[in-house]
Amino acid sequence: MNVVSIMAHPDDEMRCLGTMLKCRARGDTLWFVSVTDGSKGFVQQPDLPREKAAAIRHAELSALAAAAGGQALLLGEPDEFLYDTPEVRMKLIEAIRQTQADLVFTHNPEDYNADHTTVSSLVRHCAMQACLPVLPTASAPLAQMPAIFLVEPHGTFAFPASHYVDIGSVFERKVELLQLHRSQEEAMQAAFQHGLREVCARLESYRGSLVGCAYAEAFVPMSARGAMKPYPVLP
Repeated sequence: MNVVSIMAHPDDEMRCLGTMLKCRARGDTLWFVSVTDGSKGFVQQPDLPREKAAAIRHAELSALAAAAGGQALLLGEPDEFLYDTPEVRMKLIEAIRQTQADLVFTHNPEDYNADHTTVSSLVRHCAMQACLPVLPTASAPLAQMPAIFLVEPHGTFAFPASHYVDIGSVFERKVELLQLHRSQEEAMQAAFQHGLREVCARLESYRGSLVGCAYAEAFVPMSARGAMKPYPVLP
């Protein structure tokens, strides 16, 4: 299968990266799509020009994708100013077609960041539209809509998880890959005095405790026509 993370920013794949690593181990192809350029992720250096910041984020996600055995695709929309427009929809439709997505991970519609919730809505629409030949792009339409799972949001949101993936065997590798987002490790240390390991370990150890393993990632399927499948797709 072609497994695609479609997120607002580089590093948002952290809530599904362990599951994607397990998908890669079973032979799946991985894609990491970031809709924005991530250029506002530098709280430790707020005067960094957008072009330079975007280039750093692009390089970091590309390095992570390559190390995970996949590919990165950044659509370049302005970070923190993402809107649902015809132009953005067509970009995302083409990305979904280019990746030939069979399984998509994306944001929960309730989240602390408006870029995240916008991407969730965009995926709902564009995954369906990616099958329609009346919306032509460089790549051919999909034969069927991919399965779509929502990742757990950051913060104190009620998340009705229905699917769990045991990531204990890949947790350390996941953290190692996330460290390739060096700028975000530095930003988190500056803002919160802890880094990406702590962010992952806190939630994923809790989720693991609910299902009898050390670490787990939790998901809920997107309740959209065609996005829920009558067969298992998670590893």
